[in-house]
Formats: sequence, C-alpha cells, structure tokens
Amino acid sequence: MEASETQTNNSLLALAQGLVAAVERASPSIVAIDARPRVRTSGVVWRPGIVVATNHTIRRDEEITVTLNDGRSLPAALVGRDAGTDLAALRVESGDVAAEQESAQISDAAELKVGQLVLAVGRTDLERGVSASFGIISLLGDKWRTWRGGEIDRLIRLDLAIHLGFSGGALIDAEGRVIGINTSALARGAGLTIPASTVNRVVDALLTRGRIARPYLGVGRMHPVALPESLRSKLSLTTSSGLIMLSIEPDGPADKAGLTLGDVLIALDDTPTSDMDVVQMALGGREVGQAVKAKIVRGGEVTELTITLGERPTRGR
Repeated sequence: MEASETQTNNSLLALAQGLVAAVERASPSIVAIDARPRVRTSGVVWRPGIVVATNHTIRRDEEITVTLNDGRSLPAALVGRDAGTDLAALRVESGDVAAEQESAQISDAAELKVGQLVLAVGRTDLERGVSASFGIISLLGDKWRTWRGGEIDRLIRLDLAIHLGFSGGALIDAEGRVIGINTSALARGAGLTIPASTVNRVVDALLTRGRIARPYLGVGRMHPVALPESLRSKLSLTTSSGLIMLSIEPDGPADKAGLTLGDVLIALDDTPTSDMDVVQMALGGREVGQAVKAKIVRGGEVTELTITLGERPTRGR
C-alpha cells in the first residue's frame, strides 16, 4: 500500500473515531420523551432538571415521561411551550437529573461555517440507545422570524436526515457540543436547527412565565393584492400593493378596531404592508397592549384605524 493511501485511510479512520467520540460525549444529555401517541420523540437535558424538546412533538400536557441515558424513565411536568419557536420545556420530577454532567455542553452558533460537518443525535428506541445522522451545514443566515411569529437568532439549515423522532434532539459539532435543537416543523422539506442562544432565551421566559406573550392583530387570513394605478393616483398612494382581509377573528383586536372583510391594509404605523413577512416584522418589536395605526383602503378611500394589539392565543401546537 502506498504512503498516500495509508495516509488517507488513517485520516478516514481518525474522522470516524472522532465522530463516534462526539456522539458518545453528547449521549448523556439526549433523552427519549413519551408525550404523544405511538412515537417517542427526542429531547435534551439543557440545564439541571430541565429538558428541552420541540413543541410540535409534545402532544400531551400531562402524563409525560422522560427516559434518561441510563435507562431510567422518570415523570416530567410541562413548564411551558412556545409554538412560535417550536420549543417546549419540561421539568423532570427527580433530583437525580440535577447533576451538571448530564446537561448539554453548548457550542456557539456564531462560529458555524457552511460545509461544516455536524451530526443530529436523537433517542427514540429505549433499548438501542441513541441514533445519529451525519451531514453538513448547508445554509447559514441572519436572524429570522417564523410563520408563527417566533424570532430565531440565526438561520441554520441542514443537509442531513431528521428521522422520525429526531425533532427535539441535538445538533452537535465534531467535539460533541450542542449547537441547538433540531426541528422539522419550521420549514417544509428541510431540517432546521434552533440555535442555543434562542433556546436559552425561550427557556428563560418559559421558566419565568410559562409562555411567551406575542402580539397579534387577530386577522385570520390576508392575501397580497395589487392596487390599480387609477386608485393610487386618486389617493396619492406611494405603495403599489396591500393585503386584503379575507377573514377576521370575532372579538379579536382587528375586529374591535373596526376592520372588516375586504379592507386592504396598506400600512402599519407608516410601514407599507406588501406581504405577511412585513406584517410579522412590524409586530416583532411591539408589545401586547400597544396601539398601532393601520392604514386601509375601504370603498375607494383611505381610512386610518387604531388597533390595540392582543396576545396571540396559545391554541394549536
């Protein structure tokens, strides 16, 4: 065997051994959670006694059990959930999980690079231990907002398989440190990772209040529409499109402010509203109870209404 082949084989062996070691280092913090019919899901011991999972896989509020690395199954209580970031926090009802060494070792997502080797680690089979999926970081981006209004500190898209039950498990680096929590619920057709900084922020809020209060308008459906040139000229409008009201929640903030079906929203507090992303961004910095000015087109005229933002209902997981 030539020296170059030997060197290549040694490098591959070192890589394989390194990945095995990374999974072994992360395994003690990876747990299995029984909180939905038929299929267990994964979670991570994020802090002593606190397990983080994905909101969409925690289908029960009670009778939840967590199975630890050593095989023990312990009862857990739901601390809180946040559909906006697809995170849930559980408190394991046993002092045995308070050991620091069982908590995840956290990695800084700011250090990630596209193409970096990573592993998704989950635990769903109580007899066979953890499972792992190998791949790379395929895309990195800045802070973004989910379709349910949650703010994620960094976009981390994965080129690896998020197997059934892996949501709620950890994405780890080559040293076994946890980059964040994996989820299949925030983007269609692609696995995403919720970075540790977002997880920490949400867990802090859930431990304090049990929920994250997010403002909403109380509009069920809006659809982009183009404004005719004649109407724009007549009303001296600078925007070329708006959002037409297709459904409004009864007794919601928009309903109470006087919005009706067919109204076209063209601005919130002077920010043009050409699509739903703009609306989400406009609401992102607001607080529940805060008033916003909604500029609408109704019956060929511009009208301005004041909407007092309500708290987004927690229904739906």
